[in-house]
Amino acid sequence: MKPIKNEAAYQEALRRIEVLWGVPPDTPEGDELDILMVLAEAYENKHYPMPPADPVNAILFQMDQLEMDRKQLQKFLGPSSRVSDVLNRKRNLSLPQIKKLHKEMNIPYECLIG
Repeated sequence: MKPIKNEAAYQEALRRIEVLWGVPPDTPEGDELDILMVLAEAYENKHYPMPPADPVNAILFQMDQLEMDRKQLQKFLGPSSRVSDVLNRKRNLSLPQIKKLHKEMNIPYECLIG
């Protein structure tokens, strides 16, 4: 095995990962799968970097997951006008708001900081 240096090698690695998916760990095939996944991830990180997280999208996603409405968000962000300003990207989150959202809604800090 060798590093993935181009798109063709990356696609080949993905095909092999698909073939190996689900093999038992601690076998030669399982070890091959682990190594290919590390190599593919390294290639992806270099060639397809993820954009920084958007705090508003993180909040909206978690609200959906928790079946929350905007009114329930007031206990984390403050009055309805502040909730509206944050969700409409007119106001940034404060540090206390970030801490509350992380603690109470389980939103990762890195998503809230953006």
